[in-house]
Amino acid sequence: MHKISFAPPLVERQDLDDGSFILRSPVKLKPYANNICQWLENWASKTPNRIFLAERDETGNWAEYSYSQARSMARAVAQALMGRNITAERTVMIVSDNSVDHAIMYLGGIMAGIPVSQITPAYALMSQDHGKLKHVFNVLNPSLIYAPDGRIYEKALKALDLEGVEVVVSKNPPAELAATPFSSLLATTETPDVDVSVSALDPDGVAKILFTSGSTGLPKGVINTHRMMCSNQQALAQCWPFIENRPPVLVEWLPWSHTFGSNHNFNLALRNGGTMYIDAGKPAPGLVDTTVKNLKDVAPTIYFNVPRGYDQLIPFLESDDSFRDHFFSNLDTLFFAAAALPQNLFRRLQDLSLAARGSEIPMTTAWGSTETAPLTTSVHFAIDRSDLLGLPAPGSEVKLVPSGGKLEARIRGVNVTPGYYGRPDISRDAFDEDGFYRIGDAVKLANPDNPAEGLVFDGRIAEDFKLMTGSWVSASTIRTAAIAAANPMIQDAVVTGHDRDEIGLLVFANAPALAEVAGLPPESPVSELTRDPKVKAELIRKLDLYNKDHPASSQRIGRMLILLAPPDLDAGEITDKGYINQRAVLENRADQVAQLYLDEESAIICR
Repeated sequence: MHKISFAPPLVERQDLDDGSFILRSPVKLKPYANNICQWLENWASKTPNRIFLAERDETGNWAEYSYSQARSMARAVAQALMGRNITAERTVMIVSDNSVDHAIMYLGGIMAGIPVSQITPAYALMSQDHGKLKHVFNVLNPSLIYAPDGRIYEKALKALDLEGVEVVVSKNPPAELAATPFSSLLATTETPDVDVSVSALDPDGVAKILFTSGSTGLPKGVINTHRMMCSNQQALAQCWPFIENRPPVLVEWLPWSHTFGSNHNFNLALRNGGTMYIDAGKPAPGLVDTTVKNLKDVAPTIYFNVPRGYDQLIPFLESDDSFRDHFFSNLDTLFFAAAALPQNLFRRLQDLSLAARGSEIPMTTAWGSTETAPLTTSVHFAIDRSDLLGLPAPGSEVKLVPSGGKLEARIRGVNVTPGYYGRPDISRDAFDEDGFYRIGDAVKLANPDNPAEGLVFDGRIAEDFKLMTGSWVSASTIRTAAIAAANPMIQDAVVTGHDRDEIGLLVFANAPALAEVAGLPPESPVSELTRDPKVKAELIRKLDLYNKDHPASSQRIGRMLILLAPPDLDAGEITDKGYINQRAVLENRADQVAQLYLDEESAIICR
């Protein structure tokens, strides 16, 4: 078993006159690269034959690309883009799942000094009106759009005003649109102009634009600079010294259109000379089988996932000892983020680790946002609970401001965005008078007498509400507790009860789990399963157990309603990672909220 080391948990506190206080690491941030291209050049020189990227080809085998190959391909693309005389005011827009071509298009654009924006394919493929795709297109004003498959993306591309915009595809040119083959960019012969372009990259210039999921409206384009990304990876290396001792091996599905998959994980592999196996799976029934197949091939050194992904993966590990042992054989740590990990999943993962390796695997997480590149706090110490956010990483400061009985978190550091692309108005409002970014989260100290024990997430400020009793409800806390209590029957939930006398839930059910309880086929429709008396009885039983331990009105769940329609991307109800936008669901489904409290035949009542 590979021995790993974490940085010691250190923090200093500065109390302010207004009752706020600032937490920061006493460890200074060490020097870091000027731009991410330096990482690629470094490893292509030091370890030219080491595998950087790998993906399944059409035969199902792994197609592997070394650092030397990736460097040559990216430089060819950079030269091709520079030959088009694209200015920094005209971006490169990538609408694609993770792939080698996606990575090379991205790196080539960066080398050419052109801002690159990686857009979730959901805006193109899961939307009916392409409203969000049109919005980001208008914000970006791209000179070039890359899509992997011209036929699959043709409908979405035709929804855009493409006059003066070049379309590049890897395969299947669209029937009714002119498109450039990506292979023609790769065939470009590079010149010394690429070196000149890379050397001229401004650490504080716009390197990339990542769009938020639009939880409070249309997505906002977050400016990401090289300084943000490079300083963030240096901070991570200082929290996790072990990543510099052996190159990480990752098996990754997390989308590069999101800061977790892109800035945290892709950059982690690139900065440390690691290898990334691109996983075409997803944490969803059917698609998780692809992830399992890939993990049976490759044993990662670090495994990253969101709670829903672990929920989908754990049953495979529990039912197959040989897969379990292989999965844990090379692991340094398991990492979860993007949402709170239910404690029961945390415990099941540790039990699997004990069975596979005779000891508990170090579990880690972090906290931040697209605007913080993303690492702000890091768990780099032993934990036995899943709700910790860790301590400020070197280079980051967290100010905690009393607000409505909670502590609102605000962030300052070299990893924080200078603002939103093309929106100086909302950029100004995003920061307080001291330059701290208002992230919108509430946090609290795990131990008020010892800040070194870390911070705990305490909900989104905008999602909390009061019952008619005047009691405040932490929606995030209730949501996490309800999913854990009813596991695995609840896939996700939205918490209700504003100005009412009890907490309720709008539930997106895990249909196969309901079907198992009912003794019906897994493909049974949700409308049938919700009427099954065994399903209702089991949900009531599980929530009654929770309510016995949480009798206070601010915690007790009084009723639930299982929703028949899945979350709607076009209506903003679901983010690109598949997480629920509480505010949008409540606004869009006001009728179901009323039904939850008025129709006792449809609602499931806990007494």
